[in-house]
Amino acid sequence: MQFHRLRRREFLTLTGSAAAAVLVAARGQTEHVRRVAFLHPYAETDPEVVARVMAFRQGLEALGWTENRNILIEHRYSGGDFRRIQVYAKELVGSAPDLLVGSGTPITVALKQATDTIPIVFNLVNDPVGQALVASLSRPGGNITGFSFIDFPLIGKWLEMLKQIAPGVKRVTLIFNPDTTPFYPAFLHELGAAPALLPVELSASPVRDNTETEAAITAFAREPAGGLIAAPDAFINNHRRTIMVLSERHRIPAIYGFRQFVTEGALISYGPNTAEIVRRSASYVDRILNGEKPRDMPVQAPTKYELAINLRTAKALGLEVPPTLLAVADEMIE
Repeated sequence: MQFHRLRRREFLTLTGSAAAAVLVAARGQTEHVRRVAFLHPYAETDPEVVARVMAFRQGLEALGWTENRNILIEHRYSGGDFRRIQVYAKELVGSAPDLLVGSGTPITVALKQATDTIPIVFNLVNDPVGQALVASLSRPGGNITGFSFIDFPLIGKWLEMLKQIAPGVKRVTLIFNPDTTPFYPAFLHELGAAPALLPVELSASPVRDNTETEAAITAFAREPAGGLIAAPDAFINNHRRTIMVLSERHRIPAIYGFRQFVTEGALISYGPNTAEIVRRSASYVDRILNGEKPRDMPVQAPTKYELAINLRTAKALGLEVPPTLLAVADEMIE
């Protein structure tokens, strides 16, 4: 079995390179076909990553890049598995593409550790300077640049919105996986500063698998008036269904960072438009493929934040969404 998998990986790597050569030959070498490898933190069929892949393709097409004409894109899907991320990062670097793209912090860290020569464009990364991915936001240095996701003070906004939609909440816990959230100390720092703004008791719930997730939420639910913040990390995002089911079972209001989750039944989300960030990252891919250097391209921040509310879930939890939230919501699911 292991031999078969290894041979298959070698085959995929070889066929990626061979396909580019065939395309060039077929066009009489009139156009150089570039190769891009994109590593994702989700399973291939996850609606969130499907939207991101489409946005990335559209962003490239708007700049004159068409798949199987002048660019080849190899997508790998890690499903949020930390070990798989490490393996795929090394494999993609070994295939020697013209450029690497990575979504999220664990993937970007793995790609950076695997190469200091192949250009890397990241998207949806938190605190790239604090995690030593770039030297500074204005001049990243090295072979890497990209588009960040959230500022850590956003946790105060999540708390504020959670209290607005569920005024009875007096205790809030942040659930996250330390392995896939290397930036969690900054989250906890902001969490610790939040009580000065809102009268809530705050705690942290680190989890590493579904068993720990269920145990943490069940234990938290034993006391009344609880609320939940789901950290935007690869593990939590890939196991969101478990968190959503448990939150509804125990009647715990929960807020997320991704709009897609609200369309799937989550109560409320507030955060940047993820597909739009991935679409924007295509502009950096274009510029680098046309000769610019990542070290000179500043890290870009999100330009738009969106609030989404699932009114059906609110009703199921016995919550009445206040007019102040309804007035500013970008999307309401009924």
